[in-house]
Amino acid sequence: MKVALLGYDIEGSASYEYYQKQGADITICDQKNDLPNLPKGVATRLGDGYLDGLAEFDVLVRTAGLPPSKILEKNRQNIDNIVDKITTNVNEFLLACPTQNVIGITGTKGKGTTSTLITRILEAAGHTVFLGGNIGVPPLTFLDKLTADSWVVLELSSFQLTDLRRSPHLGVCLMVVPEHLNWHADMADYVEAKSQLFAHQSSEDVAVYYADSETSREIAAAGAGHKFPFYKSPGAWVNGNMITMNGAAICTTDELKLLGKHNWQNVCAAVTVGWLAGVRNPEPIRQVLTTFTGLPHRLEKLREVAGVTYYNDSFAATPDAAIAALQAIPGSKVAIVGGFDRGLPIDHLAKALAEAAELRHVLIIGVSAERLAEACRNAGFSGFTISQAQTMPEIVAQARDLAQTGDAVVLTPGFASFDMFKDFEDRGEQFRTVVKAL
Repeated sequence: MKVALLGYDIEGSASYEYYQKQGADITICDQKNDLPNLPKGVATRLGDGYLDGLAEFDVLVRTAGLPPSKILEKNRQNIDNIVDKITTNVNEFLLACPTQNVIGITGTKGKGTTSTLITRILEAAGHTVFLGGNIGVPPLTFLDKLTADSWVVLELSSFQLTDLRRSPHLGVCLMVVPEHLNWHADMADYVEAKSQLFAHQSSEDVAVYYADSETSREIAAAGAGHKFPFYKSPGAWVNGNMITMNGAAICTTDELKLLGKHNWQNVCAAVTVGWLAGVRNPEPIRQVLTTFTGLPHRLEKLREVAGVTYYNDSFAATPDAAIAALQAIPGSKVAIVGGFDRGLPIDHLAKALAEAAELRHVLIIGVSAERLAEACRNAGFSGFTISQAQTMPEIVAQARDLAQTGDAVVLTPGFASFDMFKDFEDRGEQFRTVVKAL
């Protein structure tokens, strides 16, 4: 069997180990000419022509960030000979997975938080659980450790879902808003990709969706799975200030360590899924919800310096995520907003900035600065400064100068990071490092 690994990153490395155990003839294809840590003796096809002539291979394993359309475009003369050969780490995992206890979570934001909460709830109930997918652990890396009784929780992005061929037994769709429109053709294409999580479900499966989102409902309706809402009964919902599931009181919203009402959605999704998975005792669920403080770079409280508190919300790469962050953090604040412009709608972000009563000032950074500034002016908001800073120390210094005692400085970009940083983690780590050095 001749296998081409299209893109050699963390997923490509996991796929290499998987196919090597099968005795496959493997070729690593990557647009980079220089790849560190290549397996010794492996065949390679590197550089500009890495996607050329793929018809000779039996299996084409694309890394998540590589659109299938790009593979097909480079092989137009042989499309019929390669279209069915394209697969992914996730597809191969679902094909070989020995347990039916698989939960897949998608949505625009909240996937990592919800996936982690579900994992911890199942663990608190005594299950053996493996968490993987878009959260940074390719599922093929733990395939050999699974038994029929294991539980698997997969955070799945639209990149991973766009050509999914199998759906998990329990699928979850969180809030969905425009995102990745520089990768997808349009919003319809983005929604279609998300829908693949449910499209292959049978009537024996379950499709859980965010009750207040028509888009989430539409995505969950793509297959034959039993539809089950959260954020309203019969799923978990917020009754007054009490998170409730099937008449059982779990905990109050005041007891949650996660900041912001948007996290109530993630909590209710996790409680609903845990309940459907058989965790019916409120106590282990409560223990998880009242102790989980969140993932790195998500409304992460760093420290207080000279009366100013610093928050790292670098993961907020969409306007809606930035809006949620500013609503979640109480008191007067200086927001650091901006970054790489993927052409997402931003008028609602500008409107939210204009209407935020406790927003002292906005420091706009990155290549998106002029477009966001214009949207702010159109919304009647002038409380911003366009930064010319090119480094994180400069950005933090400017924000510190704008802040006053009692304020919060919040890095919540609302845009991608690729203009100035490697990724959102790099952006957040640099912010954390600078703040800790103040």
